[in-house]
Amino acid sequence: MRRRLALLGLRLPEVKPPRFHYVPVVVHQGLAYVSGQVPFVDGEIKPTGKVDKDVSIEEAKEAAQLCTLQALAWLNQNLPGGLDEVERAIKVTGFVASSKDFGQQPVIIDAASEVLTKVFGQAGQHARSAIGLAELPGNASVEIEFIFALKRRGGSAQQQRRPGIKVIEKR
Repeated sequence: MRRRLALLGLRLPEVKPPRFHYVPVVVHQGLAYVSGQVPFVDGEIKPTGKVDKDVSIEEAKEAAQLCTLQALAWLNQNLPGGLDEVERAIKVTGFVASSKDFGQQPVIIDAASEVLTKVFGQAGQHARSAIGLAELPGNASVEIEFIFALKRRGGSAQQQRRPGIKVIEKR
């Protein structure tokens, strides 16, 4: 998978432990649930504000791409086999902090969908929701959560997982 990412010109960002009381990835019965990702750049949420008022559509699309790469980085860090364990994307739920009368949330979240299909091919296709709302944590412009199906493997992933952030797992 590293080679595929490099060929696509994509680089997984460094992810840092959550600031609040949750885990970034929960694996349960063959599914990996990735907590909502906001676009972090150099430890800060960027861009901030409402799309179509404070943040351009292009900036918001870049933020959605970054949220997706962060989700992939969490999976890569916390699954024993990294991204090679991902069988397919299942669901993407995207939240866009929107100015009044802005209704192009699907355009923003399409940027996340495009990353997944580039990385995983047809297995990157997924069900999706694109939701506009008034505010997001930290005044983020975009937040996205993900669900992925994992390939079956032997042994307990809790015993095999990489050191670092805890992954809660029950299969």
